Amino acid sequence: MQVPVILLLLGLSFSSFGFAGDAVVDRDAAEYAVDPETVKAFESVDPWESFNRQMFKFNMMADTYFLKPVSQGYRFVMPTFAYRGVNNIFVNVEEIPTSAYAILQGKPKSTGNAIGRFLINFTLGFFGAFDVATQLGLKRQPEDFGQTLAVWGVPEGPYVVVPLLGPKTVRSGVGTAVDVVADPIYVDDVALRNSLFALRFVDKRANLLEGEELITGDPYVFVRDAYLQYREYLIKDGKVEDTFDTEQFDEDTDWLEE
Repeated sequence: MQVPVILLLLGLSFSSFGFAGDAVVDRDAAEYAVDPETVKAFESVDPWESFNRQMFKFNMMADTYFLKPVSQGYRFVMPTFAYRGVNNIFVNVEEIPTSAYAILQGKPKSTGNAIGRFLINFTLGFFGAFDVATQLGLKRQPEDFGQTLAVWGVPEGPYVVVPLLGPKTVRSGVGTAVDVVADPIYVDDVALRNSLFALRFVDKRANLLEGEELITGDPYVFVRDAYLQYREYLIKDGKVEDTFDTEQFDEDTDWLEE
């Protein structure tokens, strides 16, 4: 496995909610702890911690009483092949802005990868319902405007927890605003647009239901530190030091491959 599971989970989550599951694995917390020096460095980018903690609590409540139950209902009524197909379609559509961001970052290979994935999955994967491209060796390389700003040298800015949208930095927050407008599902029809965004939001959350049983601990601190590491991982295209025991995580996360 090339990426620690917590980073994978954060990626799947759309960084939407700091729900109670975002923390270290219970079985041997010390074994999977975030590097102390890394944590110390991250603390300096959270000057708004008091505000952030309140927003984090709000997001947890919103998730507990609304989004999680809705996601559980979604999974209950949707056959496995159906919800996986829906997720694959949303992921495939994201390859369109990914290709544009890769161009802006001067990454021709990533651009070709994104375009190739979209075309293959759209044509051979029944409009993206099946991820044929990954089976052919074209792995997903997500890009967003926040990553583009980082490549351009824009400072990261403080860490901030946004109501309903979860962990961000000032830079990634600005990037998210651009991502929304550039999103292919941001269509003119307001009702259709809102329905698509809501469906994707629920779909992203539903993908995390199994993962919650793996994790426990102080959610705020771990989500903050893991999110910042996740962003660094994306910006540097995975070329960062991995302080997690990925071999053990592989054993713990077989459900992700099912």
